[in-house]
Amino acid sequence: MAGRRALGRRFGWLWAAYAVSAYGTGFGFGAFPLIAVLVLHSGPAQVAALAAAGRAVGALLAVPLGPWVEFRRKRPVMVATDLTRCAALATVPAAYALGLLTFAQLLAVSVVVAACDIAFKAASGAHLKALVAPADLLVANSRFESTTWTATVVGPPLGGAAIGLLGPVTTIAADAASYLLSALGIRAIGGTEPRPARAAATRLRAADLLDGWRHILGHPVLRPLFFNVVAVNGLIMAAEPLLAVLLLGHLGFAPWQYGLAFAAPCVGGLLGSRLAHRLVARHGPAKVLRTAGTLRAVWPLGLAFAMPGVPGIALIITVQLGLVTCIGVFNPVLATYRLTHTAPSRVARTLSAWSVSTSAGIAVATALWGVLGALTTPRTAIALSGALLLTTPFLLPRPTTPTPSPPPAHLSPEEDLSPTSPRS
Repeated sequence: MAGRRALGRRFGWLWAAYAVSAYGTGFGFGAFPLIAVLVLHSGPAQVAALAAAGRAVGALLAVPLGPWVEFRRKRPVMVATDLTRCAALATVPAAYALGLLTFAQLLAVSVVVAACDIAFKAASGAHLKALVAPADLLVANSRFESTTWTATVVGPPLGGAAIGLLGPVTTIAADAASYLLSALGIRAIGGTEPRPARAAATRLRAADLLDGWRHILGHPVLRPLFFNVVAVNGLIMAAEPLLAVLLLGHLGFAPWQYGLAFAAPCVGGLLGSRLAHRLVARHGPAKVLRTAGTLRAVWPLGLAFAMPGVPGIALIITVQLGLVTCIGVFNPVLATYRLTHTAPSRVARTLSAWSVSTSAGIAVATALWGVLGALTTPRTAIALSGALLLTTPFLLPRPTTPTPSPPPAHLSPEEDLSPTSPRS
């Protein structure tokens, strides 16, 4: 079976490092909004500002990181960003223990973590492309995606329980430790990594900063996918802080109920990621991306109808199950297409540009929705984000979009996402 294909010991260490940090992130799901609400007694505008400003400033700091990562060995960059995230997160439980935790510190830590996230993703994507064969990229990305959703199933309920038993910053400490373990796993990959061209460059050129966006916007299929992903991620994530306020504050959910409502449906993400390879083999990536991309936009509107108690939990689980199943299919296919249609010499810049834009879009949307939630109600703002998501499928690549150049030589027609592919 393709999903069980052996990808080698070195990929195994990379996957293990990814898994431990994914489980740490799952365990710490929603930790910053929880701490802001339960410890610092922040309102909707502050919780939204925490999410928005952290991503926005982090994205700004990450703009030069893409080109910088491109011209350096990737594993040392991945280790450095893991250790930096570990150190930044560790300051939160330390400050809490001393009674010194402030909203400003949460904001500073979120900025550091956001910038490191972008740099790590750029480096790891480039490293993955060099580590596995092109035919194995979808299998590898599906394994990462399934790991993410498995961690999300297990992590939030355990994190919610840990917060209830051991205090609100417990999950932050665990998340910090997971990045340390991830760094050790990446170090264990071993082998030699060739030095990229221009590694000794002392300064970046303006062209290097813009090259990732130039590649994305110049590609006939990456361009609409890019705009679709920025819009969808922004609208989904903009509602997350408001949903935390609505459920934890207005509707009186306990932390463990909040975690359970978002963790249980993630089995759908695991299922979707495991089905992605089979669906692409049968229908082609173009059709899979258009179908899953359309379906993932239909579900979030249902979150606006959340209610107290068991009916509210059941509604959220149902909505999230549909959403994450579609995302579980969509994400690995998108990640594989991006890597396949990007030259090795510009992968880090392209992935960095994509992540910077996505983070900036989430930051802007989160800030706007925070203001909207303060002026109206969290429920009204959540409903508006869900309604706008229904328009995002129009941004997906259309079957009639012309493709001016043929796909790379190593791709078969089944692997090509161009709308003129025989499978589309």
